[in-house]
Amino acid sequence: MRFERKDLLGLENLTADEINLILETAVSMKELFTRSVKKVPTLRGKTVVILFYEPSTRTRVSFELAAKRLSADTVNISSSSSSVAKGESIIDTVKTIEALGADFIVIRHPSSGAPHLISNRISSSIINAGDGMHEHPTQALLDLFSIKEKKGRIAGLKVGIVGDISHSRVARSNIWGLKKLGAEVFLIGPPTLIPRDAETLGVKVYYRLEKIIKKLDVINILRIQRERQKDQLLPSMEEYNSIFGVSLSRLEKARNDLVIMHPGPMNRGIEVTSPVADSKNAIINEQVKNGVAVRMAVLYLLAGGKNENIA
Repeated sequence: MRFERKDLLGLENLTADEINLILETAVSMKELFTRSVKKVPTLRGKTVVILFYEPSTRTRVSFELAAKRLSADTVNISSSSSSVAKGESIIDTVKTIEALGADFIVIRHPSSGAPHLISNRISSSIINAGDGMHEHPTQALLDLFSIKEKKGRIAGLKVGIVGDISHSRVARSNIWGLKKLGAEVFLIGPPTLIPRDAETLGVKVYYRLEKIIKKLDVINILRIQRERQKDQLLPSMEEYNSIFGVSLSRLEKARNDLVIMHPGPMNRGIEVTSPVADSKNAIINEQVKNGVAVRMAVLYLLAGGKNENIA
């Protein structure tokens, strides 16, 4: 089966079969990590440009490693070092990048919909690495991959997403992906950080972690985005921690096999305590490793690869 799309813009418009194809391909990609030479020539001669208008460490490095392990050439561009700083439009920037020979453009942008806008203007493959508060598809894919790897399935699981849902592109992509693969999704957080129309997405909303934690199979803890908290939506970080922070005392009320996730970077002592983040239930570092495999799979499939043909 081939991935019959030019771009990866989000999970909202992907089918369950397409999501499963990416996850299955990522299994094969992760097997490459056990080799002495963790590299295949699959994308030799291809160029991947990583264009970020927002700061990032994990996502940027993960995409660069993914491209290099597939033998692609990589170019990193940040907005501060590009002609954007001189007033160039995003369309002119990506058209210039395409003219220079980019086969893939991985873009992160603060405006929701930016990857969709440029995907219609150029023939290079566009991969959305996060657009505003809209979607972050590869983060959700690596989360799905990590859950399936740990639990053996996604269908039927009860997954809680805790924290700042309103501002989270990670939450939105996870909701789409989890629902399409048959999980039951619960959103947990203060009313000021839960979208008013959340339940129209087919999820259940809780305003106290204690009321649902014992039923959950997986808990995905979102970072409190201080840079987006301009409207004083929380009384204080201390109060948030006292009600929604995942601590050892709260973990005692959960299932023994509860899987704890976090997309990073973590605010230790606010959304999660260090003992929990470093506990046997947490798979946070494994998520980072899985991110490389998932992004390798996305690049490979967008280039026209088939799962059975991985070298």
